[in-house]
Amino acid sequence: MPRPREFDEEQALDAAMRTFWVNGYEATSTEDLCRATGLGRSSIYNTFGSKHELFKRALVRYTELMTANQVAMLEDETRSPRQRLRDLLDGIVAGEAENRRDERGIGCLTVNTTVELAGRDREAAELVDRDQRRRLDGLRAVIAAGLRNGEFRSGRDPVELARFVNAVIAGIRVAGQGGADIPTLKAIADTALDAL
Repeated sequence: MPRPREFDEEQALDAAMRTFWVNGYEATSTEDLCRATGLGRSSIYNTFGSKHELFKRALVRYTELMTANQVAMLEDETRSPRQRLRDLLDGIVAGEAENRRDERGIGCLTVNTTVELAGRDREAAELVDRDQRRRLDGLRAVIAAGLRNGEFRSGRDPVELARFVNAVIAGIRVAGQGGADIPTLKAIADTALDAL
């Protein structure tokens, strides 16, 4: 009869997610994962299979948590399209403020994964692409609504504008990792909103 697990798998997954988020995939050792989760090597491998499988599950968990929250903001029709986008950008900047180490942000796990792995890890690239499509759909819809009601006046297609805002968000994450202060990140967000 198999022994029951004596740990909370979701807590372990969250701890692993945070470790990958801070360190990146390559720089995270099994020892780092053991320390973060409080599990031994055998428990990690018996539960998750491999470091790569644990990383994929952590990335899915991250996208489910972060993207669901962001899409919910974009779909909140009790607020105007401009306010929804403002809330999203403010949330991105606030997240950068909350997740700073040594005056630098830790960025976004999906952006970090894109830079580190997407060009050479097909499975990671597919997970990131799936998440990006979901975010782009939400951005496109809210921008289209803002163009229809006159809050946004750009002559560009909503799909192009969604890609632009998505790139700005990634840029905010990277700038935060590079040490840009919060007022600078807020100014980037404000400029993007004004550009619409």
